[in-house]
Amino acid sequence: MGGPASKQIDSKTLWGGKTSPFSTSYGKLMMWFFLVSDALTFGGLLISYGFTRHDYQGAWPIGEETFHALPMLEGNYPLIYVALMTFILIVSSVTMVLAVEAGHRMDKKGVIKWLALTIVGGFFFVGSQAWEWSHFIHGSKFGRIELADGSLASVHGEFGEIENFTITKPGGHYEIGNVITVGESNHKKGIIGKSESEMMHMYQHAAAEGHIHNDIITLHGGAEAKIAKKPNANMELIIKQTGSKYTKLQHKIHGKEAAAMYEEVVNSGVAGTVVYGANLERNEYGPSQYGQFFFFITGFHGFHVFSGVIINIIILMGVIGGVYHKRGHYEMVEKTGLYWHFVDLVWVFVFTFFYLV
Repeated sequence: MGGPASKQIDSKTLWGGKTSPFSTSYGKLMMWFFLVSDALTFGGLLISYGFTRHDYQGAWPIGEETFHALPMLEGNYPLIYVALMTFILIVSSVTMVLAVEAGHRMDKKGVIKWLALTIVGGFFFVGSQAWEWSHFIHGSKFGRIELADGSLASVHGEFGEIENFTITKPGGHYEIGNVITVGESNHKKGIIGKSESEMMHMYQHAAAEGHIHNDIITLHGGAEAKIAKKPNANMELIIKQTGSKYTKLQHKIHGKEAAAMYEEVVNSGVAGTVVYGANLERNEYGPSQYGQFFFFITGFHGFHVFSGVIINIIILMGVIGGVYHKRGHYEMVEKTGLYWHFVDLVWVFVFTFFYLV
């Protein structure tokens, strides 16, 4: 007697090709193939990041110390904005589910409503990520400093307001006695108005280039000016790379000692002892590899989200035009929904690796 393997299957049961053996359309099947290959790409990137972090001997950046800003607000809000971005993206995944469900019911108005909300959530996330990148690139008001013993320290506290720069040596467009300050210009009185961000940029650029010495700043064009600035408060230095004196990672220096050490570095007149923000070569948050992985992985994910938003807009236009209703199904909405859910799921891993761990 023959076993199950030798049992004859009638022609009606036997799959004869021409149609999918998985009870799914060719388009959805190809979408799954693409998502699996894309998941392997992200997996390889995150594994590389994890290996690099594990292999690094110094102090790796901590998420709540690096990402603690909110748009248009001063203060310290660890991971609040990143958490909001993540919440909005997860909510957009829910609205996509509701759009697909409405499509199954052939509810055109429902598909339009939920897909439009998904697009809004996607735009919010992309815009938020652009702001996060901008903040990461420009850095904090304090930057990272190199102490006299060669150790590197991140700096936290309340940055004292820059009141004005009073020109003591002419150069460029500035004359002796000119006052550069926040507000409107009054050339008759020698007042040159700048925005608060412009004043901060001038100060940071000079500090990074070693153009501040004993509270005298050298401006573009060779002019020198006396800095009038309120004192920094609640200062804290955290050792991120050890030197000859400070050999313990994450060692913290507080209060007046921290403030004095920071001012000593800024006023040293030595280029490169203060680093603001990040690029592919160096950054104030930690080793160069951290910035490289951050830009590549979050940028790659951001490209996926932006692509998903564009695809959703194209699909929404088709829904509004009645294209899919005439076909009798909204499978295109379901296929783009698979992509959108994948993008959301990947962000959960990126968020965990970069911000939480």
